[in-house]
Amino acid sequence: DQDPKLNPQAKRYDALTYMEVLQNRLQVMDSTAISLCMENEIPIVVFDLFKKGNIKRVISGEKIGTVVS
Repeated sequence: DQDPKLNPQAKRYDALTYMEVLQNRLQVMDSTAISLCMENEIPIVVFDLFKKGNIKRVISGEKIGTVVS
């Protein structure tokens, strides 16, 4: 619901639908990009890109961050 870097009380989501992101105006990424991913059934994994090892974890299938599908 908010950026955890700016608000330590921010709510973390394990999974969201594309529509939840759009309807709640969660600023995961640009709404046009969300819509395109939804139309083409491309899942999105939102995670901390700057945390060491996270890219490898995501590629390995480890469940980190939030999945939008």
